[in-house]
Amino acid sequence: MLRRLILGRLVDLAFVLVCVSIVVFAMIRLIPGDAVAIMLGANTEVTPEKVAALRAQIGLDQPMAVQYWHWIAKAVQGDLGTSLWTGKPVAAEIAAHVWPTLQLTMLALVLGAGLAVPAGCLMARLRGRGADAAMRVVTVAGLTIPSFWLGIVMILALATLAPSLQLLGYVPFADDPLGNLARLALPATALGLPILANLSRLVRSAMLDALGQDYIRTARAKGVPERGIVYRHALRNALIPFVTSVGIMTGYLLGGAIVVEQVFAIPGLGRLILGAIAERNYPLLQATILVVTLGFVVVNFCVDLLYLAIDPRVRA
Repeated sequence: MLRRLILGRLVDLAFVLVCVSIVVFAMIRLIPGDAVAIMLGANTEVTPEKVAALRAQIGLDQPMAVQYWHWIAKAVQGDLGTSLWTGKPVAAEIAAHVWPTLQLTMLALVLGAGLAVPAGCLMARLRGRGADAAMRVVTVAGLTIPSFWLGIVMILALATLAPSLQLLGYVPFADDPLGNLARLALPATALGLPILANLSRLVRSAMLDALGQDYIRTARAKGVPERGIVYRHALRNALIPFVTSVGIMTGYLLGGAIVVEQVFAIPGLGRLILGAIAERNYPLLQATILVVTLGFVVVNFCVDLLYLAIDPRVRA
């Protein structure tokens, strides 16, 4: 039964990737502007013959269905194509920019999801008190504030209070671990706070629902300490919707990281995608979006496996 569920999830993920690849391939070519015209620029020596020759060279003279088939057939084999501008393999360019985005996303996820569990449990234990109301107001504010705006405010505030601090840019972890974490602290906080606000409210709601169940009343009747009831009995069931939401929030983080990277001048996938859009660099753009989508579906697959481990009823 478990093997069948896992195989079903894998089939679903493969179907999602195929559908996304088709949509991305088609939508990219609907972006206004011609890649060949942008590559040739305003050169007065450009002739229709040269345009046709370049279009044939990069394969844009073929029907869209043929272009897609050639691209996806190579992508399955690990060949994501060649950048139209640099002539370098797309996989190499993505690999050079993916680590800052992954690191920023993971730090934001650890911050948001890691603090959401104790915050949600605390809000559930303080239900009806002033502290609970204050924390709920703060979480609502966190849900409504965009990450990029919060990042800009943080930069302005710290630039005023501590102008000597270096807030922008990126330092590789291998070169300077402390400098790397210091540069990513602000963007990770700006990206993770909305996740913290959302997930903490979810944990609070799930905890309140779990604390009202019969088995909790039975545990109280047996004299189990309140701390054990909250963190040992109720939290396990409250984590089921939490884990599911973490997978969805990871997709939000990947999309939000692309915007936040621009605010903090981080050379991640965001800069790569925006540059590819401006240049109409079709192979680079479609491959980068496909890689981001792959990361999202892989995370959700891992969440599904964790969900099966947490809730045995799913395996029944």
